[in-house]
Amino acid sequence: MPDTVLTLEGVQTFIDQHHILQGVSLEVPAGQALVLLGRNGAGKSTTLRTVMGLTPASRGSIVFDGADITQARPYEIARAGIGFVPEDQAVLYTLTVEENFRLAMLSEDEASFARQEAVFELFPDLKKFWKSKAGVLSGGQKQMLAIARTMVNDHKLLLIDEPSKGLAPILVDQLAESLNQIKSHTTIVLVEQNFHMASQVGQDYYILDDGLVVHQGVMSDLAQDHELKQKYLGIA
Repeated sequence: MPDTVLTLEGVQTFIDQHHILQGVSLEVPAGQALVLLGRNGAGKSTTLRTVMGLTPASRGSIVFDGADITQARPYEIARAGIGFVPEDQAVLYTLTVEENFRLAMLSEDEASFARQEAVFELFPDLKKFWKSKAGVLSGGQKQMLAIARTMVNDHKLLLIDEPSKGLAPILVDQLAESLNQIKSHTTIVLVEQNFHMASQVGQDYYILDDGLVVHQGVMSDLAQDHELKQKYLGIA
């Protein structure tokens, strides 16, 4: 059995008066990509934001790499080794690609710049636009930047929210290929509505519905389970 890098136990989260997560429990094995699935509003994005401390848990526990981070602040969680790519990318359009990278670096040391060079092999377009404003990038290139800048830090876990949103099918396939390369050295938790991409990248899955885990298993099995996909994902 692989080591577990992240564990949620009975996590509950409120946004204002709305009870979004109602007792989420899951385990993320190290060294693979785990996918969170479910309809819109099921609590997938809130789960990632809760792990990052952006919408803090009101109950339950979150343990990362053996340490309890339930009450930790977002910057502490980032420094502990978790990277986060939000759904809206949060790319700073008026800054250059280089400046986006520099702002993301937790430490401007030799190791960080070495990781930056490795990122160029994965996303060569970013080197081409290195001195350009991020606002001139295409949608796919902006998504590459959003993912790539988290990789300059020595993260043990990446949380990636809806990376294929708004991308053309050919770019979705390219992104899936890149994520498969990333998961060879960094554990990924992926929220993804595009089931084709999710099945290309993910090994295990959890399905959320109304703020609770309702099913879990292996992605290759889910791909063949038409009844389960119809019931919880609306896939005919």
